[in-house]
Amino acid sequence: MIIIDPTGWVLPEHLPSSVPAAATAYAAAGIPVFPCAPAGKRPLAVHGFHDATIDLAQVSGWWRRFPAANIGIPTGQLIDVLDIDVHAAGTGFPALRTLQQEDLISGWGQAVRSPSGGLHLYYPADPNQPRGSWSRGRTHMDFRGVGGYIIAPPCTITTEHGDRRYEVIARGKYPRPVDADSIRERLTPKPEPAARHFVTAANSQETSAEHIAEWVSTLPEGNRNAGLFWAACRLAEAGFTVHDTTGILEPAATSVGLEPREIASTIRSAHRSTQLSHDPSSVTAGSRVKAPAIR
Repeated sequence: MIIIDPTGWVLPEHLPSSVPAAATAYAAAGIPVFPCAPAGKRPLAVHGFHDATIDLAQVSGWWRRFPAANIGIPTGQLIDVLDIDVHAAGTGFPALRTLQQEDLISGWGQAVRSPSGGLHLYYPADPNQPRGSWSRGRTHMDFRGVGGYIIAPPCTITTEHGDRRYEVIARGKYPRPVDADSIRERLTPKPEPAARHFVTAANSQETSAEHIAEWVSTLPEGNRNAGLFWAACRLAEAGFTVHDTTGILEPAATSVGLEPREIASTIRSAHRSTQLSHDPSSVTAGSRVKAPAIR
């Protein structure tokens, strides 16, 4: 059931099924957009999401040139998005249920089913308190705020299971900004005393992936690409696919300023490098190679 009562909401209530027409509808409603690769997420605009605009002539020109382009919307300006992932490494829905029980996610204005079977919850951005993007890999949940962007409905992404569409499944009542800082704090594991910390075979891979993603989110300028390459190699060695590695590391890499094209290229390169130099005795992420020093 779709609930339509978007009081004070900025996104269009009725969205055309055609992607070019939807891009125009977003811009006409005051939502800046920019073109991304057909069935993908890579920006086609020269400066990526920084080129997003509500200029209808520019938007029409982009989609005349790229009629199959997907729609990118920058976050942190008018909207923020809580991204609940579903991939081979796990699902964010258990964490989402916890947040719901603690009343930390109410106030969303739009719920979108993502191509992976995950969920995007859209919130109005708070102009007086902009929130930066962050990632919590272990809980399979990301926040897209300042410095990020999302692919919007009704766009399609090519996944390992074929083409899948972003679909609006519900509209919330009385949208309001979300407290992303409280959510991040709730999803951040509390350190345990060394004597009580046990890593089992069942959770070691997940823990490694989470820690690696969080490490990527701390990379300073000048060390970002090298750090992302190292992180992607470790996940490749642990058996993650390119698709899953991207799902785990992309939000963290985006939060430190890397562009989607750089991220995708670095991850693919890391997987190729790992395949070429694969050592069967290396079975755990980061077991033999140290991470680049953070300067």
